[in-house]
Amino acid sequence: MEIVCMQIAMVLTLIVKCLHGSLPSIALQEASNPQQQQPADPEPEFEGTIQNVTFPAGREAVLTCSVKNLGRYKVGWLRASDQTVLALQGRVVTHNSRISVVHEDMRTWRLRIRQLRESDRGCYMCQINASPMKKQIGCIDVQVPPDIINEESSADIAVQEGEDATIVCKAVGHPTPRVTWKREDGEYMLLRKPQSRELIRVEAYNGTHLHLPKLERRQMGAYLCIASNDVPPAVSKRVSLSVHFAPSVRPTSQLLGAPLGSDVQLECAVEASPGPVSYWLKGGRVLPPNFAHLTNGNYEQGQSRPEMLLDGPKYGITEERHGFRTIMRLVVRFFSPADVGTYHCVSTNSLGKADGTMRLYEIKIHQGGVQTGDDQLNIIGGLAEAARGRGNGSSANSLTTCSNLRLRWLVVILLSGLVVSSSSNGR
Repeated sequence: MEIVCMQIAMVLTLIVKCLHGSLPSIALQEASNPQQQQPADPEPEFEGTIQNVTFPAGREAVLTCSVKNLGRYKVGWLRASDQTVLALQGRVVTHNSRISVVHEDMRTWRLRIRQLRESDRGCYMCQINASPMKKQIGCIDVQVPPDIINEESSADIAVQEGEDATIVCKAVGHPTPRVTWKREDGEYMLLRKPQSRELIRVEAYNGTHLHLPKLERRQMGAYLCIASNDVPPAVSKRVSLSVHFAPSVRPTSQLLGAPLGSDVQLECAVEASPGPVSYWLKGGRVLPPNFAHLTNGNYEQGQSRPEMLLDGPKYGITEERHGFRTIMRLVVRFFSPADVGTYHCVSTNSLGKADGTMRLYEIKIHQGGVQTGDDQLNIIGGLAEAARGRGNGSSANSLTTCSNLRLRWLVVILLSGLVVSSSSNGR
């Protein structure tokens, strides 16, 4: 009882002294709480930093935020660009079923975004609602595979030979795609040197615009535009480039001989674009394209109209096409005297018409002699000459004629010597 009375007396004394201003306020606090005051809770802090991540679209991205000494405070996730709140503690508050938050080991919060979209690209904030507020930011980069924009890319094109052309291929994606041009057939591309007429061979060309000045027929073909950015899959687009020009015709031989009863094959090489209509004629003379306009379509007096040949038992007609090149073939079956004469391979398209002429003659086989004439050379075993007739170049024909005349006389001299020698031995 005495102890209690003493404590009451001490409290009263302290109150009196406090009222008279003789005791600091801290003494009052100590008197009211005789036990020592506990220290304040430590402030929350982030552990480490949020690592930026990169994932392709369609995958899942995870950002990790670690906090120590959280205490009574809370952690939230926000989109940094517009401060949209996504989650608070472990509860998602945004209406996005692809977003979730996982709380692990009392100090780790993971923001997960499934089925990534390009719109998810950006930075996200991990925030502690302390005073002042504390935050950390981590970013997600969403990779998007390339895609070619057909509306802004070239379709198949056709130009005249000698004109310029540019084919375009626009692609989008993240990172920005690289655009590469190649030929579809795997051959080298032919590109013109700047400020030059020379064409150089390259395996590929990089760039969205492929410029082709003064096009040549050799550059015709299908080109592939390939867009890639190291995010699979790469994509490609096919662009067909057609170079148009009038036909040119070149017979493989202008004079051809064969023995009776054999099958004779005549050939012509044609270059034309667009694809030509080709046919064979026999006899007569093929008239120039403007002949009908000048003479009302009438042939000269004494000049027979050529006969068009059709595929059948007598004639075999085939074509072999490789791009703008065509090989015309005519097989004359069971060669007879009626088949001797001139044959014309004719090719025409929307830009013009061309023809080549071949002369077919009979080779007479004799057992012991050689006969020559103005229009034919008879040799044991047969001989085909390529000397006379029309062609596509006058100078080339002159050279060919001279060369073949020399060859003709050389063969005659040699064979005549053989005949003389044979006659001497027989005697």
